[in-house]
Amino acid sequence: MKRLLMGAVLGAAAARTAYVALTRRPPGAGGREGAEVWGRTNHRGEAVTLLEGPAFALGSAAAALVLPGTPGRLRAAALVAGAGSGAFGAYDDLAGSASSRGFKGHLTALARGEVTTGAVKILGIGASGLAAAALAGSPAATPLRRTLDTLLNGAIVASAANLMNLFDLRPGRAIKVGVLTGAPLALGAGSAVVAAPLGAAFALLPEDLGERAMLGDAGANSFGALLGLAATRLGLPARVAVLGGLVALNGASEYVSFTKVIRENPLLDRLDMLGRRPVEPPPAPEPAEPETVSPATATVSPRSGTGETPAGPGAAPRETVPDEAAKTARDVETVSPDAEAVSAGAEPVSPGAATVSADRAAPSPETGPGAAPADTSSAEAETVSPDAETVSAGLETVSPDAETVSAGVGTRPGRGETASGEPEEESVAEAGEPGDGVAGPREQSGS
Repeated sequence: MKRLLMGAVLGAAAARTAYVALTRRPPGAGGREGAEVWGRTNHRGEAVTLLEGPAFALGSAAAALVLPGTPGRLRAAALVAGAGSGAFGAYDDLAGSASSRGFKGHLTALARGEVTTGAVKILGIGASGLAAAALAGSPAATPLRRTLDTLLNGAIVASAANLMNLFDLRPGRAIKVGVLTGAPLALGAGSAVVAAPLGAAFALLPEDLGERAMLGDAGANSFGALLGLAATRLGLPARVAVLGGLVALNGASEYVSFTKVIRENPLLDRLDMLGRRPVEPPPAPEPAEPETVSPATATVSPRSGTGETPAGPGAAPRETVPDEAAKTARDVETVSPDAEAVSAGAEPVSPGAATVSADRAAPSPETGPGAAPADTSSAEAETVSPDAETVSAGLETVSPDAETVSAGVGTRPGRGETASGEPEEESVAEAGEPGDGVAGPREQSGS
């Protein structure tokens, strides 16, 4: 226990010192400023730095080297596993692209001859894991058993390194997963390896939860590799079980979003949000105000049969005949100058006659402004001039080519034409229905 505490303190002090030094003067690359090289945007769209990762890897490696009582071979193995995985992770952080993701994406690209930074990292971390496992050694008695142990342990180190990186998608998540899995290892034979990274993780947790920095591939790969190295100190059955779980989770990540699984589990979600800033929901769209128009105020286009405002100075506007009044004039029709109007024995009226509705006479355009309208109020037969328009909602506009419908004899205009032979415009602006236009309501991000 004393060595565990000492390793944790050394790891925390070394990681914190490295973080302060790196953020004070961020190292640049390729002629770019350090802040630009290591700066990223997190899931909120806020600026964070990736220097937490190198600080973690450097602090853990330094603490493992100076921790008293640690066997030399195990110190070397920790240095190779932590620093090697961190270096390949940093390479992917700085030079990587999002063109290919996951084992499947990188290996597919490699199969068609494209070497991605992710593929380089996978191969590099695999080699680092095998090298660390070989340095750590095996207590097996035969060379074959020792070789098998090395392959098994190397696979554990590499798989743990990759899996930890899959949890570094939200503030503090990777560190929390590392602490929960590292605590049991710290109580067993792997305490000498896991003490320093646990201390480094606790020292950098406030920066991670505060969303000022993130582990990135460098820190997450290094943390996972060191935890995997600590797991190689377990017995054979436990190591086989650990490797099986690591392979299963890495494979599931190709098809399942860990973020979605965590969010949908109340216990995991509560643990994931512990210490984090609350997630602000996106602003709800403002609903559009529905346009309500009373049927009584519905507008009608000028040539729809409800009236028209006559052009010309001084002309009096024509009035729309109400529906009740229009019912009394439903037998009255407008005919062309050439049509013969016959209605209950009435004599045809000349084309210069004025238009007369059932209750009200409209001024004829030919008489000019101010002239008295012709009073032809007989409800039995009425004929209008070519320029007059029907003012009753129930009247029909007819063309010279149609047959008459009044009292059985005459010429009725064709449907869709006016008395002058021009096409009729039948557009009516109807009242809108209430509720029209009312607006309705990343996964934040997948793994």
